[in-house]
Amino acid sequence: MAYDEGLAERLRELLQDHPGIGEKKMFGGLCLLSRGYMFVGIVGETLMARVGPDAYDKALRRPHARVMDFTGKPMKGYVFVGPPGFEEDRDLKRWVDESLKFVGTLPDK
Repeated sequence: MAYDEGLAERLRELLQDHPGIGEKKMFGGLCLLSRGYMFVGIVGETLMARVGPDAYDKALRRPHARVMDFTGKPMKGYVFVGPPGFEEDRDLKRWVDESLKFVGTLPDK
């Protein structure tokens, strides 16, 4: 499965001033990592955001967000966001910032 290259470029631009961000092709898409932790990714045209268990329910109430069930089983702390949910740069930035904030709370790998 190919992933949205335009979205990948938007993410790269948003993250250009953040040191230590890596990319890894996974799950037929692209994942971005901070400190070795996956925090956002792209599956097809869909954004994956790792918001953490505490922010999970609130994230699911946002427009165009849904349960991340990539494996057929819901992954608590992760959400999928449809393209209308990050069409505006400020919306994409909010998802990225929230995801970076969460992985920043995780222990060093």
